[in-house]
Amino acid sequence: MELTFYKYQGTGNDFVMIDNRQQIFDKNNTKLVAKLCNRRFGIGADGLILLENHPKWDFKMVYFNADGNESSMCGNGGRCLTAFAKFLGIIENKATFEAIDGLHHAILDNHVVKLQMQDVLSVEIHNQHVFLNTGSPHHVQMEAQLKNLDVKELGSKIRYGNPYQDEGTNVNFVKKLSDNRFQVRTYERGVEDETLSCGTGVTAVALAMYETGETKNKLIVLETEGGNLQVSFEKNKDTYNNIWLIGPAEQVFKGSITC
Repeated sequence: MELTFYKYQGTGNDFVMIDNRQQIFDKNNTKLVAKLCNRRFGIGADGLILLENHPKWDFKMVYFNADGNESSMCGNGGRCLTAFAKFLGIIENKATFEAIDGLHHAILDNHVVKLQMQDVLSVEIHNQHVFLNTGSPHHVQMEAQLKNLDVKELGSKIRYGNPYQDEGTNVNFVKKLSDNRFQVRTYERGVEDETLSCGTGVTAVALAMYETGETKNKLIVLETEGGNLQVSFEKNKDTYNNIWLIGPAEQVFKGSITC
């Protein structure tokens, strides 16, 4: 079978996009997903995303990690899928779509996509780190030096260690640059390596920095290895809501591959 695909990236977080409105892709074929995401034997990507029809909303997002398994929410993936939906003519400049963690709203302004994230009801503050779920689980810890940090080695130890074990977590290492600006490097489970950017990760970092008093701002700039993202939010009592992940999302190329 010859499969048409599109490649998208959002601050270096890259995805294989497939228009699956006609149900042409076998979602149970984890080996195929992993092969397509493989950077040496396939197309190469941090994940694969299917755009599907939805009976009520603009479209449905189905996201797979690079290891072939269906995963929790991907923020940059959701932004890129919104751009893909506009390219396909499904939407204009606004979208409402369903992902694994529920409904999301999105707004497009040229190459910038704003994605509304789910409310966050709980932020756990520990001695050396913060843990929260922003659609995906995230461990957040401060580091004085990020430049030479072995993110893959240290991130892997945390991802598989206590208390996360087999279920695992994503791991974010953070350096404060100013009151509203933080540098972030992220180890992603499912990719099992550092990625250039992680949308749910920078969202987690922004909320964690506010919760721990590292910032008083509710619009935060996050510098990732792949570029800058912004996160805005509100806090009402113990709940973070009206959370928006903001940044570029661009089509890189279109191609076909024999499966």
